[in-house]
Amino acid sequence: MLVRTVRLLPLITSHHLHHSCAPSPGQILGQRVVYAAAAAAASRGLRSMEPLKAAQDLQVPATNSSSTADGASPTPTDTQTKQEDSPPPVGLLPGETVVKEGKAAILFPSANEVFYNPVQEFNRDLTCAVITEFARDLLAQRGVKVVVPGEKERVVVSLSEDTNEADAQTEEKNGAEEPAVTAVVGERCERGLRVLEGLAASGLRSVRFALEVPGLQSVTANDFSVKAAALIARNAEYNKVNHLLKSSCRDASMLMYEMRGKKERYDVIDLDPYGSPAGFLDAAVQAVSEGGLLCITCTDMAVMAGNSGETCYSKYGAVSIKAKYCHEMALRIILHSLDQRAGVHQRYIQPLLSVSVDFYIRVFVRVFTGQATVKNSASKQALVYNCVGCGSFYLQRMGRRTTNGKHMKYSAATGPPVGPVCEHCGQRHQFGGPLWAEPIHDSSFVQKVLSAVSSNPSRFGTSKRIEGMLSMVTEELEDVPLYYTVDSLSSTIHCNTPPLLQFRSALLHAGHRVSLAHACKNAIKTDAPPAAIWDIMRCWEKLNPVKREKLSETSPAFKILSAEPIQEACFTVREDANPQSRKRHLTRFQENPQAFWGPKARAKSGGISSNLQDKRKKCQNKRKITDASQLKNFPCKKFKKGICNHGDRCCYSHDLKQTTEEKME
Repeated sequence: MLVRTVRLLPLITSHHLHHSCAPSPGQILGQRVVYAAAAAAASRGLRSMEPLKAAQDLQVPATNSSSTADGASPTPTDTQTKQEDSPPPVGLLPGETVVKEGKAAILFPSANEVFYNPVQEFNRDLTCAVITEFARDLLAQRGVKVVVPGEKERVVVSLSEDTNEADAQTEEKNGAEEPAVTAVVGERCERGLRVLEGLAASGLRSVRFALEVPGLQSVTANDFSVKAAALIARNAEYNKVNHLLKSSCRDASMLMYEMRGKKERYDVIDLDPYGSPAGFLDAAVQAVSEGGLLCITCTDMAVMAGNSGETCYSKYGAVSIKAKYCHEMALRIILHSLDQRAGVHQRYIQPLLSVSVDFYIRVFVRVFTGQATVKNSASKQALVYNCVGCGSFYLQRMGRRTTNGKHMKYSAATGPPVGPVCEHCGQRHQFGGPLWAEPIHDSSFVQKVLSAVSSNPSRFGTSKRIEGMLSMVTEELEDVPLYYTVDSLSSTIHCNTPPLLQFRSALLHAGHRVSLAHACKNAIKTDAPPAAIWDIMRCWEKLNPVKREKLSETSPAFKILSAEPIQEACFTVREDANPQSRKRHLTRFQENPQAFWGPKARAKSGGISSNLQDKRKKCQNKRKITDASQLKNFPCKKFKKGICNHGDRCCYSHDLKQTTEEKME
C-alpha cells in the first residue's frame, strides 16, 4: 500500500478547478493514474491487471449515451475515436473489493484505511435528490434545462380556479422560451454547478454526484489523507468520470479559504466529517457562492443531544440540554452556529431541509449576502427554559424587531417567560441555547424534492424511506419549535399513555394546531401552551385514574394532579387527527435492518483486522463469564502487583507476555 501511495501521490491534483472547456487535462490525469497503478502492481510481481466484471457492467451516461445533448446520434467515427482515446480500465489491487451503491461502483480496501459506512446510503441518496432540485431551480435562471434519467415531464396542477387562465398563459410563454441548453447526467455543463466535497474519503459521494446529478461543471473530491486521495483518483477513473471529478489532497479549511473570491466560490459544498463539522463552518460559509448550497452532517450527537453541554458550547456556541426534543434541538443548534458564523461576514442562511436520521443530523441551507437582513439574526435566535420536573419548555427570543412603516426597528427582548419555579410542578428550570427559532424547512422546496422522488422511485435504493421522511417534514408545523412526547407526559403523572390519535384529537377539539415530527416517533408539535397540555392530561387521568396515595407530595405528578382542569378535553377521534403519511403507511421510522447498524470505526493508517466484530464481542462484557475456563484468558491483577498467593491454582492468567500480545493485537 505504501508503494502504491508514493507512486500515486504526485498525480493527485491539489490546485483548484479552472473554468476550462476542454476535458483533455482530466483525461491525461486519469491515464497517468491508471498507468502509475499498473506500474505499482508490476513492481509487486503481479502478472496483470485485468478489467473487472464490475467495470464492464458499469454504465455511465457520459460515455455510453446513445444520443448527444442536441438529440443527434453520434457517428461511428466519433464512437471509434472515443474508444481509442479512452484509457484502459482500472484493475483491482490486492486486498480491494468493489462496493456498489446507486450507479457508482468504487474500489475499496478491505482494511479500514479509508472510511466508508454503508449505513449512510440514505444520506447520499437524499443529498443527490436535494442537489438535483437545487440545480434545476438555479440552472433554470441560467437558461439550462436539467434532464434526469427515468423522470417524466412534470405537470403542475393548480387547485385554484381563478388562476387557471393566467397559469395557462404563463406555461405557454415559458414553453415558447424553452431553454436551448440541456444538462444530462455524466456530461460537463459549462453553465453548471461547481461542487466541493471537502471530506471525501473513498470519493463515493462525489462519484455518485458525477453519475447521478445533472448540470455539473466540476466536482472536487478533497481529503487530507494521501491514501484516500489516491483512492479517489482511481475511483474516478474506474467509473469513467475523470472528466468531471478531480481528486485533491488538501486541508479542507485551507482549500475553502483560498476559494473565497466571488469568481472562485463553489455552488455546492458538502461536508460530512467523522464527528463534528465545527472546524470547517467558518470557511464553508465564505467559500460558497451567492445563494449557494451548504450540505452539513453532524455525527457528534452525544455532544449535541445534551450529554456534554459545555463541549457543545465550545464547538457551536450553544448549550445543549437533555430533553425529549434533543434531536430537533440539535438541528436548531447547528443552524444557529451556521447563521452566527455567516453573520460575521455579512451573510445569512436560509434552511431548505433539516433532518434527524439514525445517529446523525443533516442540514441543507442556502447562503446569501445582505447587511440589512443580517440585522434580523438576533430575533431569529432563542433561549429555551426547560422544566426538569414535568418537561414543560418556553422559548425566549434573543432580540425583537418591529415594523414602523418602511423602516424596521430593532430592540432588546424582554423576559424571562417563566418564574423562579415551574408553575405546573414547582421544579426548577434548565437553561439552554441559543438555538435557531425560525422554520428549519422550506416547504415548497421539500415538496419539489418529494415529488421528484415519488415520481421516479427506481432512481434511489432508499426512495421509500426518503418519501416517508419528506412526507412527515411537509406535515410539520413550521412555526412551532421543539415538541413533546406522549409517553413522557404520561410518565410524568404515572398514568397510562393515551393513544396518539386521541391525544391529537383532544388538541384539535381545543382549537390548537398539532402535527407529528420526523425526529421522534411519539412526538407532538403543537402551538398549545403547557397549561392546555396538562389540562388534557388531567382529563385523561380521570378516565384512567392513578393511585394518588402512592404519590409523593413533592413529586411533579402530585402537584399537577392536585389542580383541576380549567377546560374539559374531548378525546373523540377526528378524521384530520391522522396525517396522510400515517394513513398511507409510509416508511417513516425505519427499524435497523441488521446488527451493528450505526457509526463505524474511524479509518486507521495501518488498517484494521477483518475480524473486527469478533474482537468487539470479545472485549465487551468480558467479566460476565459463563465458563470458568475462560478466566485464563484474562490477566490476574494481583499477580501484576505481586500479591497473588494462589500460584498455578489461580483461575486467572499469570502469563504477562501473552496478555501483552493480546493488547497489542
